[in-house]
Amino acid sequence: MRTVKCPACGGKTKRNGKTKAGAQRWRCTSCGASTTQRYSNKASMLALFLDWLLSKRTQAQMGMPARTFRSLTSEFWSLWPTAPLCDEVHHVVHVDGIWLKRSCVILIACTEGHVAGWHLARSESSQAWAALMARIAPPDVVVADDGGFERARRAVWPETKVQRCTFHVFEQVKRCTTTRPRTQAGVDLYAIAKGLLKVKTPDAAAEWLAGYAKWCSDYEGFLKEREVVDGRPRYKHERLRKARRGLTKLCRDGVLFAYLDEALVAGGAVPATNNRIEGGVNRQIRAMLNERRGMRLDRMVKAAFWYCNSRLAAPASPARALAEFPTDETIAELRRAAAEADGRDEVVERWGTAVSWSDLHSGGPYRSSWD
Repeated sequence: MRTVKCPACGGKTKRNGKTKAGAQRWRCTSCGASTTQRYSNKASMLALFLDWLLSKRTQAQMGMPARTFRSLTSEFWSLWPTAPLCDEVHHVVHVDGIWLKRSCVILIACTEGHVAGWHLARSESSQAWAALMARIAPPDVVVADDGGFERARRAVWPETKVQRCTFHVFEQVKRCTTTRPRTQAGVDLYAIAKGLLKVKTPDAAAEWLAGYAKWCSDYEGFLKEREVVDGRPRYKHERLRKARRGLTKLCRDGVLFAYLDEALVAGGAVPATNNRIEGGVNRQIRAMLNERRGMRLDRMVKAAFWYCNSRLAAPASPARALAEFPTDETIAELRRAAAEADGRDEVVERWGTAVSWSDLHSGGPYRSSWD
């Protein structure tokens, strides 16, 4: 038991019987004042709750009956883990989004070893990406799956180089050609896209670009072929044209082979794919949610947030989480106050149009104008 100090003079105390309620009474040896000491076990119960949530154990395996466990930990579902400000400048940051029930997306940023931040949004819009990046110091390189974040990146991280995940580039081409193309142009483009995954040196990158340029030249006339459908002319090979547009833009933007840039590699290796976040974070979150099937949407979001918090470089302890993390009630009060200040109806929206709560995703010092 912890040492109890006298609240009046700060002196030592000793046991002095118990109160009618059964609580231990303490008496000061200096001034004679009597006091009782109450201890809170909320931090230890939150630790137990997280031990269950982030593991494969059932509630009945937590050292008590499942009903007792739910009764003692149900209040912790109201906590919202928030991402801290990331001031450390990293060489490489991976960004990606994980969708939950097609209702919302959690945008996540991670480094080679830790999660750097997260943000809840309705879609992978430039505003959502900007809100995520605003709380993270601009890295040297960002590895991403697609261009949905590019507008925000140019404004918030203008000096950061971009490496497009080569595996996702291949997947985008494969969706247009399929694995069994029906035309020779599709067969050749599929082979070129697949060869992108094998590029390891600057010479190989130059050879790949030359091969792609030759394909564009060889099939330029073929891709211009038209046909009339329902009285309207259209291109016969629109899917191949779509794949060509995507690859051409990536080549023009110079984001396919940033991992081979000598200036960037001098600061540390740059990965060509986004496997670090896909397999190291997103996959683990999906596995955790699969273990806890049946949770409603807000609990799924909070569970994903708790996982991200556990993967921070300095995760918030249970005691700090209880003291600092907002609750459903806190957020409702903030939104109510904001609604009253703006003269709008007093409505606390939870999902749908208000899934991205501004009070959970406050701005940071790295934000800049991006409109």
